[in-house]
Amino acid sequence: MAPLQTDLPRGRMNNAFDPSAAASLDPGTRRLVERRTRLLGPSYRLFYGTPVELVRARGVQAWDAAGNEYLDAYNNVVSVGHGHPRVVEAIHRQLETLCTHTRYLHEGILDYAERLLPTFGGRLAEEGHLMLTCTGSEANELALRIAKHRTGRSGVIVTSEAYHGNTELTAGISPSMGEFSPLGVWTRRVPTPDSYRLPPEGLGAWLAEHTARQIEDLERRGEGLAAFVVDSLFSSDGVYAEPRTLLGPVADVVRRAGGLFVADEVQCGFGRSGERLWGFQRHGLDPDIVTMGKPMGNGYPVAGIAVVDEVVQRFGQDMRYFNTFGGNTVAVAAARATFDVIEDEGLVANSERVGRYLRERLGTLAARDERLGDVRGAGLYVGVEIVRTRDGKEPDKETASAIVNGLRDRRVLISATGLHGNVLKIRPPLVFREEHAERLVEELDAVLQAV
Repeated sequence: MAPLQTDLPRGRMNNAFDPSAAASLDPGTRRLVERRTRLLGPSYRLFYGTPVELVRARGVQAWDAAGNEYLDAYNNVVSVGHGHPRVVEAIHRQLETLCTHTRYLHEGILDYAERLLPTFGGRLAEEGHLMLTCTGSEANELALRIAKHRTGRSGVIVTSEAYHGNTELTAGISPSMGEFSPLGVWTRRVPTPDSYRLPPEGLGAWLAEHTARQIEDLERRGEGLAAFVVDSLFSSDGVYAEPRTLLGPVADVVRRAGGLFVADEVQCGFGRSGERLWGFQRHGLDPDIVTMGKPMGNGYPVAGIAVVDEVVQRFGQDMRYFNTFGGNTVAVAAARATFDVIEDEGLVANSERVGRYLRERLGTLAARDERLGDVRGAGLYVGVEIVRTRDGKEPDKETASAIVNGLRDRRVLISATGLHGNVLKIRPPLVFREEHAERLVEELDAVLQAV
């Protein structure tokens, strides 16, 4: 049997299992880790100091192999909850009827496009097209291909700690993959809009100025600007939801330079941010391309882009797009059912209401524990900045890690994010309720007293 890797994998990942601690695991867990290492190789990562073996789940709850129940406050892939019966039934019904690709006529994908495109507003509602893929990485890859073809340029600007995918092209614009994951020579970064440490007034102009500098550098080096790609909740940068005036000035600078504005909604879309269905709408934007992924099919692999007609016209004339599994009939059934549930169960409003309640309760906790330096977010996407002292605002990764693992031991699942790995990342399914938020806060309170 291959020996366990005993050093931490190179490259940054917050809240990763440390293989050197494997000897402390119970025998059953250790055997699973050993098999995983031998069979899957060194690139896969595990969460938590003590990995969790989940065997079933429903709604916002999951159970491990020993029958212990966990509160899932992290998983946005199953956006409408684990095992939602309407999504399960839609997948089952379509799979036993027909599973085929988009080179045959099928009304399902057309019905879905007719319902989805109007939700974006602006030009996408009036003249947009839907193109389906399997993953968010593929969606962002397709968006970059279209942007480069449309503009005839290659430069892409992202935020300092962005994550946009794991294909070669998208990993090349994903600084959060770590220092050993090379960025494209045509990639430029702008700083994280850290509203906790920088005054929110004028932050949009500040970010636009940094963007203009990077555009100038791209043009000087003969690359030019193809696209600015951004997750409007800055998920991997540390979860920054305010100010809402942040991205408008950036979009203006990008378009003056002839680039496209790409809104990456893989994490912040489909009601995640509350109030509106899409995160970019909080900023009053009209993107050229919107990319979608994780929550689109509630765990079934379906993703895609919405793109303005004039942006994709020449790309469509010069080359065909086909994806064997992207937009297959079962994937579309999963996406349609998930969208139905979001609408019928009022999950955008639920995200707003429960998210506000959760932030208020966390704020009460922060008022008496200065290690919780900032509570921020929108809807059911919440970031809690862990610092050494409130006055100094110095990031405290060690305490954040201890909190994440302490909550895991109390069977509440969250993670951490940001450059320093010191921001608690709370991103539960959209069916999260006030009683679930209350349980999370109570367990966090207990962990803080023990850390």
